[in-house]
Amino acid sequence: MSILLYKTILYLHILSAMMSIGPFFVLLPMMKKLREADLAKQQAYLDTFRSTTRLAKHAGHILVISGVLLVMGGYWSWKSSWIVITVLILVCSLYFLARAFSPKIRKFNEADQDKDKWVQSLTRSIWIYLFLLLTMLWFMVVKPEVW
Repeated sequence: MSILLYKTILYLHILSAMMSIGPFFVLLPMMKKLREADLAKQQAYLDTFRSTTRLAKHAGHILVISGVLLVMGGYWSWKSSWIVITVLILVCSLYFLARAFSPKIRKFNEADQDKDKWVQSLTRSIWIYLFLLLTMLWFMVVKPEVW
């Protein structure tokens, strides 16, 4: 793989990492507004939440594909500890993403819902997901050799 192609893929990898992580920081201040919103504003906030998770999901696809290409075209081994740990955290984050947001957002549309409870649950899920993503980012940047 040429140096230019490798650097282009690396750039896409970094850009997609930013697009996967960044929007979730915007959701944190929105949670307070969601708690106090009337029904019309609530739907707008929930639509923003859905769009954010959709963006993160698609950016994650680019992130994974570019990561695979970087390993295949670079000098890192699939057995490198930081790659193995990152992939394990990735699998956990994908499972968490599937369970953490969409089911909770659907609860907002149900009658007799406890809005405060669901906003608190969504906020907690955002923080957990950010922790997982930032942990993966740390492993990708620092590349610690654990074994």
